[in-house]
Formats: sequence, structure tokens, C-alpha cells
Amino acid sequence: MGKHILIVDDSKTIRNLVAFILKNEGYKITAAEDGLDGLEKLYANPDIDMIISDVNMPRMDGFTFIRTVREQDAYSDLPIVVLSTEGQEKDIQKGISLGANLYMVKPAQPQQMVRNIKMLLG
Repeated sequence: MGKHILIVDDSKTIRNLVAFILKNEGYKITAAEDGLDGLEKLYANPDIDMIISDVNMPRMDGFTFIRTVREQDAYSDLPIVVLSTEGQEKDIQKGISLGANLYMVKPAQPQQMVRNIKMLLG
């Protein structure tokens, strides 16, 4: 099995679509429906190699989720990709300033998403 990616998005359709694309590339997928669920899944799976997170989610939004992950030394080098419909410059800047390695706006082209993920995972 390839690298392990955590997908955090409140849309089941988006989670399933991204998981389908990445599973076809050989990645292992864990899915979470919001930031709190994402933290639980991250803590339960020490082998996670990357996070892909939406921004607008109930309970804990993506920005709070990213900040919480980055505040922990164990995850300081974990690649984080934002995948969001929020494509305004202020949103992109906020995501990057909180510690996201990459900010992609939905709908992302599957080939471009895969290229970006492979680049970040090395």
C-alpha cells in the first residue's frame, strides 16, 4: 500500500471523489467529515503521510483544524493541502499562513491534484 492520506471534508461526495482518484494512484485513504473527526482520525493513525482538508465544515472548520495540527510538534512536517471552494486571495493567504503547504480551489483537476500530491510526498 502507498502513502496514507487523510481527507477531511464535510461533503461525502467530495470525500468519495478524492478518495477514488487517490486510491487509483495507490494511496491508502482515511476520511473524516469535519475538523474534530479529522483530529480523531489523525491521532488514531500515526502512519498518516498527508492531510487534504476543506475549509467550510461544521463543528471545526479547516482553518482551526490546520492551526490545531500545526501547533503540535509531531505534525510540524506533515504536508497539508487545502481543497476548498473558497478561492479568494484572503482565504488562500490565511490557509498558507496557518501552515498549509498548498491551497487548491474546487473543482480541482484530478491530474493536477495528483501531481501536486506526488510533489509534496516526494
